[in-house]
Amino acid sequence: MTSNQDNPINIRIQLAFMWTSLMFCYIYCDYFELYTPDKISEIIEGTSMLNNPWKLFAASVVLAIPSLMIYLSISLSPRINRILNIGFGVFFALFLLLILTSLDFEWYKFYMLFAVIEIVLAALIARKAFLWKIPNA
Repeated sequence: MTSNQDNPINIRIQLAFMWTSLMFCYIYCDYFELYTPDKISEIIEGTSMLNNPWKLFAASVVLAIPSLMIYLSISLSPRINRILNIGFGVFFALFLLLILTSLDFEWYKFYMLFAVIEIVLAALIARKAFLWKIPNA
């Protein structure tokens, strides 16, 4: 006999899927940015925002964090998992808020949309991890 009730989804899986959603938004936003005027020519000419190895490395570190959090949300112990999800959730919400407040270009309305979605997701990740009741071990 089947039940009409949904089974609760483990919080680890919820967090992993939330990080996955954030990553998809992050990647699509960067992809769509390639369609803005002069972006490709700036990349080819070396005048884009990531025009030196250290800036590119820093951007890679920032992008690697949510990518790794997809896996780490499933695999880490509950206590470390909770701390990292709260910390990185807050970090990304604030980081993306900073980016959002610096945008004022007509062509970057899409970027603003993605930034708002990513801020909400990052804040929800931090909130869900904060409210995660971990039994005493």
